[in-house]
Amino acid sequence: MKKYVAIITISVIVMSAVLVGVWATVSLFAGLHRTGWQFSELIRQYMIATGMIKPFHTLVDFYSHIKGIEYLICVVFFIAFPLFYRYVNEDREKIKKRV
Repeated sequence: MKKYVAIITISVIVMSAVLVGVWATVSLFAGLHRTGWQFSELIRQYMIATGMIKPFHTLVDFYSHIKGIEYLICVVFFIAFPLFYRYVNEDREKIKKRV
Protein backbone atom coordinates (compact mmCIF):
# COMPACT_ATOMS: atom_id res chain seq x y z
CA MET A 1 0.00 0.00 0.00
CA LYS A 2 2.81 2.42 0.88
CA LYS A 3 4.52 1.64 -2.41
CA TYR A 4 1.47 2.73 -4.42
CA VAL A 5 1.10 5.95 -2.40
CA ALA A 6 4.76 6.77 -3.06
CA ILE A 7 4.37 6.07 -6.80
CA ILE A 8 1.23 8.22 -7.01
CA THR A 9 2.90 11.04 -5.08
CA ILE A 10 5.98 11.00 -7.30
CA SER A 11 3.76 10.88 -10.40
CA VAL A 12 1.76 13.91 -9.23
CA ILE A 13 4.93 15.86 -8.47
CA VAL A 14 6.50 15.03 -11.84
CA MET A 15 3.32 15.90 -13.76
CA SER A 16 3.04 19.20 -11.86
CA ALA A 17 6.64 20.05 -12.71
CA VAL A 18 6.05 19.18 -16.38
CA LEU A 19 2.93 21.36 -16.52
CA VAL A 20 4.74 24.30 -14.92
CA GLY A 21 7.62 23.87 -17.37
CA VAL A 22 5.26 23.79 -20.37
CA TRP A 23 3.43 26.87 -19.04
CA ALA A 24 6.70 28.78 -18.56
CA THR A 25 7.92 27.85 -22.06
CA VAL A 26 4.65 28.89 -23.68
CA SER A 27 4.69 32.18 -21.73
CA LEU A 28 8.26 32.90 -22.83
CA PHE A 29 7.49 32.25 -26.50
CA ALA A 30 4.27 34.29 -26.31
CA GLY A 31 6.18 37.21 -24.82
CA LEU A 32 8.90 36.93 -27.45
CA HIS A 33 6.28 36.83 -30.22
CA ARG A 34 4.64 39.96 -28.79
CA THR A 35 7.95 41.87 -28.74
CA GLY A 36 8.92 40.87 -32.26
CA TRP A 37 11.31 38.11 -31.12
CA GLN A 38 13.61 40.61 -29.36
CA PHE A 39 14.81 39.11 -26.09
CA SER A 40 16.28 42.38 -24.79
CA GLU A 41 12.95 44.17 -25.33
CA LEU A 42 11.15 41.41 -23.43
CA ILE A 43 13.57 41.80 -20.51
CA ARG A 44 13.17 45.61 -20.59
CA GLN A 45 9.37 45.35 -20.48
CA TYR A 46 9.59 42.85 -17.62
CA MET A 47 11.88 45.14 -15.63
CA ILE A 48 9.60 48.13 -16.18
CA ALA A 49 6.51 46.10 -15.23
CA THR A 50 8.08 44.89 -11.98
CA GLY A 51 9.45 48.32 -11.07
CA MET A 52 13.14 47.45 -11.37
CA ILE A 53 13.70 50.32 -13.77
CA LYS A 54 11.69 53.39 -14.63
CA PRO A 55 11.46 54.90 -18.09
CA PHE A 56 13.09 58.33 -18.33
CA HIS A 57 10.80 60.99 -19.75
CA THR A 58 13.19 63.95 -19.62
CA LEU A 59 16.89 64.53 -19.99
CA VAL A 60 17.04 65.79 -16.39
CA ASP A 61 15.67 62.47 -15.10
CA PHE A 62 18.26 60.55 -17.12
CA TYR A 63 21.12 62.84 -16.00
CA SER A 64 20.12 62.54 -12.33
CA HIS A 65 20.11 58.75 -12.63
CA ILE A 66 23.53 58.68 -14.29
CA LYS A 67 24.96 61.10 -11.74
CA GLY A 68 23.84 58.84 -8.88
CA ILE A 69 25.50 55.83 -10.51
CA GLU A 70 28.72 57.84 -10.97
CA TYR A 71 28.76 58.71 -7.27
CA LEU A 72 28.40 55.03 -6.36
CA ILE A 73 31.27 54.12 -8.67
CA CYS A 74 33.44 56.81 -7.05
CA VAL A 75 32.70 55.51 -3.54
CA VAL A 76 33.64 51.97 -4.59
CA PHE A 77 36.87 53.24 -6.18
CA PHE A 78 37.81 55.29 -3.08
CA ILE A 79 37.42 52.17 -0.95
CA ALA A 80 39.02 49.66 -3.32
CA PHE A 81 42.06 51.65 -4.47
CA PRO A 82 43.77 52.08 -1.06
CA LEU A 83 43.24 48.39 -0.33
CA PHE A 84 44.71 47.43 -3.70
CA TYR A 85 47.64 49.85 -3.22
CA ARG A 86 48.41 48.37 0.21
CA TYR A 87 48.24 44.83 -1.24
CA VAL A 88 50.60 45.65 -4.13
CA ASN A 89 53.17 47.47 -1.99
CA GLU A 90 53.36 45.19 1.03
CA ASP A 91 56.67 43.54 1.78
CA ARG A 92 56.81 39.90 0.91
CA GLU A 93 59.21 37.37 2.33
CA LYS A 94 61.65 36.04 -0.20
CA ILE A 95 61.67 32.32 -0.69
CA LYS A 96 65.14 30.88 -0.66
CA LYS A 97 65.86 28.00 -2.94
CA ARG A 98 68.03 25.14 -1.75
CA VAL A 99 70.37 23.61 -4.23
